[in-house]
Amino acid sequence: MENKKWFNQEIEEVEKDLQTNQKKGLQTEQVKERQEKYGLNQLKATKKKTLIQRFADQFKDFSIIVLIIAAIVSGAVGIAEGEGITDTIIIMIVVIVNAIIRCNTRI
Repeated sequence: MENKKWFNQEIEEVEKDLQTNQKKGLQTEQVKERQEKYGLNQLKATKKKTLIQRFADQFKDFSIIVLIIAAIVSGAVGIAEGEGITDTIIIMIVVIVNAIIRCNTRI
């Protein structure tokens, strides 16, 4: 079928284009013909990602990558200056908690 803006048409025009009737619907023979031509009226199922895949996907975001780089730089500077890696640990905890929350809320 062509890409029409069905929502923009009058009901009578849609009925005429689709060769149907709003009250009577399609005849059994029309249904069979259309199923052969267009297939069943079903959405294709997509493969669902595992929890680990969804968790790993959270680290593809640009802002998360920047935070991880900041944590690495902070750790390197902290070790070089003798101040420790407290900032690095805090940044990584925030990144991991964010990833856990986001992978559990996305569909």
